[in-house]
Amino acid sequence: MISKNRIRFINALSQKKQRIETNRFIIEGEKMVQEAVQWIPDLIENIYATSDFVISSQHSMILPEEITVKELKEISTLTTPNKALAICKIPENKSVDSSLIICLDGIQDPGNMGTILRLADWFGIKDVVCSKNTVDCYNPKVLQATMGAIFRVHVHYVDLNDFLSNTELPIYGALLEGENLFTKHYERKGIIVLGNEGNGISEDIKKHIQNAITIPRFGEAESLNVATAGAIILGAFYR
Repeated sequence: MISKNRIRFINALSQKKQRIETNRFIIEGEKMVQEAVQWIPDLIENIYATSDFVISSQHSMILPEEITVKELKEISTLTTPNKALAICKIPENKSVDSSLIICLDGIQDPGNMGTILRLADWFGIKDVVCSKNTVDCYNPKVLQATMGAIFRVHVHYVDLNDFLSNTELPIYGALLEGENLFTKHYERKGIIVLGNEGNGISEDIKKHIQNAITIPRFGEAESLNVATAGAIILGAFYR
């Protein structure tokens, strides 16, 4: 039986402030917990699961604490909880050492953030660098949207001005006034900057962009979703 104090602690981890103070975050759902067991077993602190949850990996020494469906609902942020929830330690910061990096300037929507991390994982990009006002990657809605990519992609929150001022990599920015993305061959080397959903790349960051690129419009749509734009741009770099 899970205690009331533990329930309060877990519920508090849905707030960014508590995640920072405790250096912990939660993941939910059978698939996400199985992915965590496979990819970050050393960071898992506790697993709470219903009786029908079975760890598929042979590498984990963590035994789930069995709870009821009712108890799972009490600690879950999901409308329909799915078998398991785990508390994990936030990993230590690592250096950025990839040759192709995604850079996020003020992305606010958790779904967009999670999808971009999933794209990074699909294309084998290990580092995503974010401005400090970008949504927290350990937000429960972001984590769900990553579909497990959060365990394989390193997310860094930095002062973007400093970071872009001190890189030797070419810097590309997704801008309306940029060069047609489809008319040039790109090396898989550089920093691809994606901007805020409503305002695009901020003026402070624009001054660092050496190569402005744009996705040509053939129809009448006013704009593209930032995660969709990121997928098209990455496709061009891997063409």
